[in-house]
Amino acid sequence: MIDTDTPIQYIKGVGPKRALLLERLQIKTLHDIFYYFPWRYEDRKNIKKICALSYGSLETTLGEVVSTEIITTPRKRMKILELCVKDDTGFLKCRWFNQPYLERYFTRGQKIILSGIVKGTPFAGFGFEMENPDFEHIDAGDKFIHTSRIVPVYKATDGFTPKQLRSLMFSTINSHVSIIKDFMPDDIVQKNNLLSLQEAIRETHFPEKFFDVDTLNKGISPGHRRLIFDEFFLLQFGLALTREKKTQEKGISFNTNGLLVREFIKRLPFELTNAQKRVLHEIRIDMQRPVPMNRLLHGDVGCGKTVVALISMLTAVNNDYQACLMAPTEILAEQHFINIHKMMEALGIRVVLLTSGRRVKPFDEISSGRAQIIIGTHSLIQEKVIFKNLGLAVIDEQHKFGVVQRASLRKKGFNPHIIVMTATPIPRTLALTLYGDLDISVIDELPAGRKPITTRVFFPAQKEQVYTLINREIAKGRQIYIVYPLIEESERHDLKCAKDGAEAFKKVFPNRKIGLIHGRIKQEEREKIMMDFKSGNIDILVSTTVIEVGMDVPNASLMLIVHAERFGLAQLHQLRGRIGRGNHESYCLLIAYPPFSEDARRRLKVMGTTTDGFRIAEEDLEIRGPGEFFGTRQSGMPDLSIANIIRDVDILETARREAFALAKVDPYLKNYPLLKMALQRKWMERLELVKS
Repeated sequence: MIDTDTPIQYIKGVGPKRALLLERLQIKTLHDIFYYFPWRYEDRKNIKKICALSYGSLETTLGEVVSTEIITTPRKRMKILELCVKDDTGFLKCRWFNQPYLERYFTRGQKIILSGIVKGTPFAGFGFEMENPDFEHIDAGDKFIHTSRIVPVYKATDGFTPKQLRSLMFSTINSHVSIIKDFMPDDIVQKNNLLSLQEAIRETHFPEKFFDVDTLNKGISPGHRRLIFDEFFLLQFGLALTREKKTQEKGISFNTNGLLVREFIKRLPFELTNAQKRVLHEIRIDMQRPVPMNRLLHGDVGCGKTVVALISMLTAVNNDYQACLMAPTEILAEQHFINIHKMMEALGIRVVLLTSGRRVKPFDEISSGRAQIIIGTHSLIQEKVIFKNLGLAVIDEQHKFGVVQRASLRKKGFNPHIIVMTATPIPRTLALTLYGDLDISVIDELPAGRKPITTRVFFPAQKEQVYTLINREIAKGRQIYIVYPLIEESERHDLKCAKDGAEAFKKVFPNRKIGLIHGRIKQEEREKIMMDFKSGNIDILVSTTVIEVGMDVPNASLMLIVHAERFGLAQLHQLRGRIGRGNHESYCLLIAYPPFSEDARRRLKVMGTTTDGFRIAEEDLEIRGPGEFFGTRQSGMPDLSIANIIRDVDILETARREAFALAKVDPYLKNYPLLKMALQRKWMERLELVKS
């Protein structure tokens, strides 16, 4: 008996060989066929007379076969099938290249429908022509698949043409769509005016009722709307269950009014912003409750997330617990250690650093509890690391860690409180999708006295202007970052590199002290270079993107980014965030090397017009698309196949509301077994609660 889990090879028209081809498209079962949607639609239902065809347009016409001929080109010996058709208004010539076998499909006097781009010119040659048009015989019955309708276009694969795939989709959906069972509760379907699941799948593949091709191509037809709602609902229900599970776990209740915290805040050389105070209040409330905190802390570069994290870590230490901070790179961990340990040790708190690059590993200090604050990289989750009593774990640059690493760090203590931080501002839609299981805190205010950074784009011919600006800043006693995309020259990339750049700048500025830093330099040397730059012993620091996060040098007022067209928008904004940290006017200069893509042009334009990280994040999300923007694959989230979190934000919010409401009253879906099965299919092994 055929059901949605039936392997695709057993579906009529497939077989073992075609099944292997379909597997390349991630189609393995009948369910996968139903959910393999067209990537665009063509309007072929308007059948025109031949004389009414328009040059350069996708047109559909009906004609009678006049003649067929196979022509072999003299040089390349290519075989071209030429077909001539006519109606009562004129003639149309069609050509198919290297497909001579098609000749057997045409006989003189036969009526056929043809769809394709109209070519040729009315002033020379034959007149109207089409190359490789789709065709159907008029006697094939009333139900046309490839013409005289809104035609879906599927992404195919070698050995399986779009036309063959369309034929298979049509026959499979017609034969088997009736076995689909609607898993969505009836009241949710009715309340939100949704199509039934069977109708939505039929209409999304082969529209019979909805004929607006523009709406179909935008993915906002009634059929699309139902399927998008389903996808968001299942995602949000999973997040609701994850959050529910976390609220049922026992955690550590802290006294948040400790002496260490008050003393630390008193010693700060600046006043906390209102946004920092608001977020600290949210964190304190969480840490007082005997339930593990799971909070995302995000905001623009330079907004003061690290200080908030430090105050939270001091709360744990004040309660005789350990706190740790996990960073994605050794350089960032080292920067945190340099910035933190002096402040903490002035309060009598022992801070240690654990990275794979350090010879001395403080395992004993961590296990004995002598180390109260531990800063490190992935090394913190290795088996050798045993905490005495971990009370708070802070994960910096969360998007660079997978969901598995986050879970591994949690297991190092008895349900410690967790703060995940990112300096990449997250558009609200993406936060709801990626972090719907976390409480979200936003620091949406920069410290007082910060001056906006002026950003300008330059081209190679304008280098002298760039050198003048660099000299002017150094003459004022300021320091400079120069960032390259590569450490050294690569055979695969014709790009400038940091090593060559450092040598070149020594010649341009022979009287200036120039340093070079990158990820391959040994850790002790890196620390020395960073300290030299911070203390003013280096005028110009040439670097790769290792300085993207963590570097805090208030005297650095100018950054030059070489090959700016090769960097992503979020990365350009992160790099720019290394300057403007003092009260000096600051400048970010972007050198772009043409030719570059339209996306690169757009990124450079955005950088030149705004310094607002949240606006930049929205633009980045639009340019790159949701999947790439934030590494959704490694986040542990199910993929979105039809929903788009930019376009479909209204549906996302409705689906989230419905999902969270149902999760509250029936978290185990005892009354909705079909929904439970759909949820298990969507989340696979990633969601424990739906297994119970």
